[in-house]
Amino acid sequence: MLLATTAAYQPADYLPILIQFGLALAFVAFSMIASHLIGPKRHSKVKDSSFECGIESVGNARTPISVKYFLTAILFVLFDVEVIFMYPWAVNFRELGMFGFVEMLMFMGLLLAGFYYIIKKGILKWQN
Repeated sequence: MLLATTAAYQPADYLPILIQFGLALAFVAFSMIASHLIGPKRHSKVKDSSFECGIESVGNARTPISVKYFLTAILFVLFDVEVIFMYPWAVNFRELGMFGFVEMLMFMGLLLAGFYYIIKKGILKWQN
C-alpha cells in the first residue's frame, strides 16, 4: 500500500501535538507551584550553607584563576570537536575517493599547524 504524497497537512492535524505540549507545560507549572506551596520550609545554618563535594568551603569564591586553565579547556574542546569531523570521513572514505583524501590531508595539515602554533606560544606550559 502506497501512502498518498499529495495530502497537505491541515492545522487541525497538529492539534494533538499542541494539546500534549500544553498538558506537559501545565504539569510542570502545577508541580513547581505545588512543591513550593506544600513543601517544608525549614531553614538552618547547616542547610543554608554552601556545600560542594563534602568539602568545607575555605576562603573567597572569587579567587582569580589562571587564564592558562581556561585556554587549555578551550583548546581541548576545539581539538575534540575537530576530531569528530573525522568520523563521517572515515565512514565514507571509499565513496569520497582521492578528492576526499586530499581534503582530509588539508584538514589535518591545518589542525597540525594550529597545534604547532599552540606549542610555540607555550600555552600548554603550566609553569613559566
